[in-house]
Formats: sequence, structure tokens, C-alpha cells
Amino acid sequence: MKSLLKKLVIVLFVLVVAGAITGLIYLSFLEEEPVEDGVARLTLQGPIQEGVAGFTVTVISPDRVDSKLRQAERYPGVEALVIRLESPGGAIGASQEIYSLIADFGLPVVISMGDMAASGGYYVSAAADAIVAQPGSMTGSIGVISTFFDPEGLFEMIGLEREIITSGEHKDMFSRALTEEEREKMQAFSDEAYSQFIADVAAGRDMEEEAVRELATGEIFLGSQALEYGLVDKLGGRLEALELAGELAEIEDPQYVELPEPSLFQQLMGTAIRLPEIISRSLAEPELVIFEDIRDGLSPVVEYRVPGF
Repeated sequence: MKSLLKKLVIVLFVLVVAGAITGLIYLSFLEEEPVEDGVARLTLQGPIQEGVAGFTVTVISPDRVDSKLRQAERYPGVEALVIRLESPGGAIGASQEIYSLIADFGLPVVISMGDMAASGGYYVSAAADAIVAQPGSMTGSIGVISTFFDPEGLFEMIGLEREIITSGEHKDMFSRALTEEEREKMQAFSDEAYSQFIADVAAGRDMEEEAVRELATGEIFLGSQALEYGLVDKLGGRLEALELAGELAEIEDPQYVELPEPSLFQQLMGTAIRLPEIISRSLAEPELVIFEDIRDGLSPVVEYRVPGF
């Protein structure tokens, strides 16, 4: 334990010193320069979740999205926003919060889908004013799946015995086989989440809920199919998204504006501050997977995690 703490102190010290040295160099890049007819471009990549991931894993969190949206809204000369999105999905609460942030944003928002913007990725996309996807972008996957594992057989095989003490009849339901009553409860849970998904997509896309429900089979669509079904508005990439954002903002000659990223100093300091949380998440037990993610690049994707259940 003492050895681990010593290593953590050394890591923190190195991060702070390195950040102090490099921060002065990079701070100059954060100055905002006035633009005209600008369309801010924001890239969001990774799973959608509330907390941090690891040192090399990027995530899409409500805090990051909120910060970048506010930055774009106050950036001089910016009239619209294009969000380049690459995500297999994520936590339901975080997806819903990001959906609300985009829906309430004061400027036109266009989503530009990359290789994949499915399940939670499509959830947040539906809040935008318009969606552009490549013909081969993978999207959709509107549906819910719950996966549980009963570890008793494995414990018996390796000769491991355990005792579970709970306060609450169903507190241990995810660490053993479900009872019929618990299956019914989880089906109701799944159905409610499914209805929320459909309702938000319908509201964001200005579609009838019944029309969305017909598409909400959990299957994944290519961008060309999604266009046919009314789930996206146009086929193309970044340039097409820029043109569409210009039309929505009534800009004659829209130009992309890159929002400044935090300096290396700020990134290092942020990592140092989050180090205990990163370590604790790495050592914690796996969270319950309520919506599963893509396993082979072809199957439906939604990955929503509910920590603490």
C-alpha cells in the first residue's frame, strides 16, 4: 500500500511539473480570434457516460458537451455548430442529458456522423436540427437489451463459496439467477427505457411515435437506409454538414471555426486531479450492462450502464 501511494505521489509531481513547464507555451493558443459567418466544429468520440474513463480512453460526457456548447455560443462570429459524432452509445442518463443540451442550444446544430453513431449515439443526434451521415455510416439501433450472468456455476466449479447479506429483497438480483418476479420487473424497466428512447427520437425528429416504433427493432441501419426511413436528413460528410449548417443559419459563405482545446497544462492538471477517480474506477467491480454494445461491428448497438445496481 505504501509503495502504491509513493508511486501515485511521484506521478502527481511529474504531471504538475510537466504541466507548469508546458502550460506557458500552450496558453497562447487559447486566445479567441474574431470570425465572421463562422460554423464551430466540435468532435465527440467514444462511449457516452457521466464519469471519466482512463488515461487513453476518451468518452463523451455531459460536462464536456456542456462546456463546448457554451464555448461555441459565446465565441465571436459563430452562427451555427457542427458536431462530428463517433459513438457506439452509452449511459442512458448521460445520453438524455446531452440530448437536452443539444435541443436547448441557442444556435443551429448539425450532426455529422462518422463510421458509427448508433443507439445512444443516435439518441443524442436526434436532438439536432439536422443530421448528415455517410451512406455507410452505422446508425439507428433503437432498442433495449438487458444481459445478466449467474456466477454460481463458476463458483461451484472452482470451489468458491460466498455469503451475501442484503437489506432489500432484490439488492442481490444481479449477482444470481433472477426470479420470475424479478424478470417481470426488469422487463418493465426495459419497456420504460424503450418508451423514453422512442419518445425523444420522435420529438427530436418531428416524427410520430408509432412511426419511430416501427423502426425501433434494435437493428442497425446504414446511412442510406436511415435517409430513406427519415432518421437522417442528408448524405455526406463534413463539407455537406457545413453547407447545411450555413443554410440553417442563413450564412452565405460559412467557414469552419475550430474551438480551442485546453492547453497541455490544463489537460495534465485535469488528469492529476482525476487520478484517484480513474484508479478507483479501474479497481471497481464491473457495472451492470443494460444496453449492450457492438461486438462484431455488425450487430445492433446500445451500451447503457447503471452503476451501483
